[in-house]
Amino acid sequence: MTSIPDIQDLSRCQTHQRALTALADLVHRGDQTLSARRYVSIAAAVAAVGGLLFGYDTGIIASALIFVTQTFSLSTAGQEWVAAALNIGAIFGALLSGPVSDRWGRRPAIMGAAGIFIVASLGCGLAPDVGTLVAARLWLGAAIGATTQIVPVYVAELAPASRRGGLVSLFQLVFSLGLLLAFFVGYELSGSAESWRAMFMLGAVPAILLGLGMLFLPESPRWLLHHEHERHAVSILYKLRGHKDIVRQELDDALKVDAGEAAGAGGLGLRTRWIRPALIAALGVAAFSQLSGPNVIVYYAPIILSQAGLGHSAALLTSVSVGVTSTITTAMGIALIDRIGRRRMMLCMLPVAALSLFVLGAVFLSSAPLVGVRLYLMVLSLLGYIFFNFGSLSVAVWLIAAEVFPLFIRSKAMGLASATVWLSDTLVSLVTLSLVQAFGTTGTFWLFGFINLAAFAFVWKYVPETAGTTLEGIESALKRGSFYKNIR
Repeated sequence: MTSIPDIQDLSRCQTHQRALTALADLVHRGDQTLSARRYVSIAAAVAAVGGLLFGYDTGIIASALIFVTQTFSLSTAGQEWVAAALNIGAIFGALLSGPVSDRWGRRPAIMGAAGIFIVASLGCGLAPDVGTLVAARLWLGAAIGATTQIVPVYVAELAPASRRGGLVSLFQLVFSLGLLLAFFVGYELSGSAESWRAMFMLGAVPAILLGLGMLFLPESPRWLLHHEHERHAVSILYKLRGHKDIVRQELDDALKVDAGEAAGAGGLGLRTRWIRPALIAALGVAAFSQLSGPNVIVYYAPIILSQAGLGHSAALLTSVSVGVTSTITTAMGIALIDRIGRRRMMLCMLPVAALSLFVLGAVFLSSAPLVGVRLYLMVLSLLGYIFFNFGSLSVAVWLIAAEVFPLFIRSKAMGLASATVWLSDTLVSLVTLSLVQAFGTTGTFWLFGFINLAAFAFVWKYVPETAGTTLEGIESALKRGSFYKNIR
């Protein structure tokens, strides 16, 4: 009588053989590594438009809420609901999109999220009452949460190990560009009481570009292999790598790892013991990426600085400088993250981010007007924090979660990491102004400085170096129990 393991072994051998047969049929194409490199870059760039939507719809509320309040005569609670609906929707979108992308594929899931973006953006702009606006914002948040879960996983599964860091981190760079775009659109369209409608509806434009762009992009070859679409997977992998030897090696690695996953997928999943180190690393980085305070600076810097005595226009100008600096430093991080490494970059930059916050807090020890040396110190330390925090945690957050998990739970685990980002962001958003009232400007900046040091300690202990390691290599290290030791 044939046992189940024997049947599974036979099925795996047949899958491997079908994949190798499909590869043999493509060998006549020859070396296409240069065109493959361009193809991967284009695919990553198109998918990263999801980050633009993320940044734009997150940032535009700062400009739109003033006019929404006038239109609907919102109370403070009403303003909070309109603003918070996006975060609430994003938590659910991040958690629920994982099963969707596992069942139907990464590409259809991204296209579905783009469709929700379009409808929800128009729904926000056309909302006849505040209830409809909140509901539309909830759906908009769900699309954003789904995008933050699916896009990094999709790009990580398309990219070669040597370029995975930079390509996945494009998502964060385009997010920063989306924030800047939101600031400029809000400024240009501000004026009439109904200007918020156009601000929201313009979010549909990049969503349309994302949906149309995904029509011309491939499905994840790893997802296709996992679902036994070997010929299609090999054809796409050849377009992405351009050389039979590279494709053969990735096929061998992917199929070898996939061989042990049928049992794992039917078992405890995220509760499986050998997956725990990846879960700790990814969720810890996700939480610290928000708890360390970047959105405090992005969203609340004008309010905090105005309350501390800086002129309103100067505070707004400083906020724009923060947006520009975050974009530049994210671009720098993308250029260096595969060369320097994720872990090393965070360990080098987080202490300087903490020091910047300590200096920033010290500047506000005096209640005297911010002039002269103190003004220069304030600006330098503020921008220094943005440079060293955004250049480390904010660049690495989506990348770490997208690469450390095995394929059979990667999408669900990425959804959990994305939800952790949104929960942490919501928590910080809710308590920041209360912290300023309780501890003062100095105490608040020093508190976030200590959190940056805690993030450094966490990375030192729990986050391994994964630069240059294939996704299958990371998974094999997890299974061997050498997640920290062998890829650090």
